[in-house]
Amino acid sequence: MAIAPDPRRNQLLAALPEHEWQRWSPQLECVEMPLGEVMYESGRTQSHVYFPIDAIVSLLYVMENGASAEIAVVGNEGIVGISLFMGGESTPSRAVVQSAGQGFRLSARTIKDEFNRSGPVMHLLLRYTQALITQMTQTAVCNRHHTLDQQLCRWLLLSLDRLHGTQLAMTQELIANMLGVRREGVTEAALKLQKAGLIRYSRGRISVLDRPGLEARTCECYAVVKKEYDRLLPDKVAT
Repeated sequence: MAIAPDPRRNQLLAALPEHEWQRWSPQLECVEMPLGEVMYESGRTQSHVYFPIDAIVSLLYVMENGASAEIAVVGNEGIVGISLFMGGESTPSRAVVQSAGQGFRLSARTIKDEFNRSGPVMHLLLRYTQALITQMTQTAVCNRHHTLDQQLCRWLLLSLDRLHGTQLAMTQELIANMLGVRREGVTEAALKLQKAGLIRYSRGRISVLDRPGLEARTCECYAVVKKEYDRLLPDKVAT
């Protein structure tokens, strides 16, 4: 039987003051988050929020014709399902696991009750929501104004920030779906990065060889998003 990870490997859970943590911990349920699993669907009422530990979840906007594009990624820095405590119950986006791992979930009723207590939990969740909105906004700007290889660098760096290590299990087709572009475009962009010695791509696995090189090659969008997360989400919240 697999041993459940420490919930406080999720940064939001780690930032809970001790009193709130003692109240939350018995209600957290460890869950597997396999690749491709849909955590919630567009327009559907959500039953839980999720706190990834070593998984990454993509938030996708899906068009009527089935085409999709990623609007944000969530990993161990955050929570999946903000509409529950923001009062919406559902959202037009879809949440899909892009990198498999584990996480913890909390029921819709519990997260609503905790948010409505006001105090440190509400403020922590609102700060996270502001950071997530920044990522969504910057993603829209990036997709409109920057080159595909810049977008790919941004996407790789955001994903790396949410994982341990320097490898991503990711097919070019999946990356194309996330970025909302043709697979051929991703192939060309990945080859440019590989020729520059920044990454190595083989059989659905991307190894980052030169992270500083990726950071130098990407657009300003990555730094804007990272700075906002760092500013709004301290490692610990004062008890």
